[in-house]
Amino acid sequence: MRFLLDANTYIQAKNQYYGMDICPAYWDWLDLKFELGELASIEMVGIELKAGNDELAQWARDRPHHFISNDDEPTQQVFTTIVQSLMAGDYNAGSRDNFIAKADPWIIAKASVLGATVVSHESRLEPTTKKVKVPNVCEEFGVTCINTFELLRTLQARFVNG
Repeated sequence: MRFLLDANTYIQAKNQYYGMDICPAYWDWLDLKFELGELASIEMVGIELKAGNDELAQWARDRPHHFISNDDEPTQQVFTTIVQSLMAGDYNAGSRDNFIAKADPWIIAKASVLGATVVSHESRLEPTTKKVKVPNVCEEFGVTCINTFELLRTLQARFVNG
């Protein structure tokens, strides 16, 4: 597994630039890359996506194999280390607690264990920030973090007509 997709990459794609009705090729491409073992996400992201009541939720429900387990012992150990680091840090408590309660620390932990890259649309903030963001935590734990467009270029995606 080379890349793990954060929930916001699916949601923003569906709501903005790769709507399922205007760019079905993107969603087909995701299916292909999952089949080839280049992309995945984690169960926690799957749970977040499936909780919705829209076409993305149904898409996620139809693809349980896209969302790999994040409850293995090595991932749990890294998750615990991430949480301990965040609790010891000088973060806004609400931002920190919201981050810990969601899939974000789990996807970083799983990527760390697999040697994978996290794909997220969150932006890295200055080190002095009080907010907790995926790219900052990835950096702290030696995990590469890129956005969807960097992923598409890296994997040389092409969505062409004809």
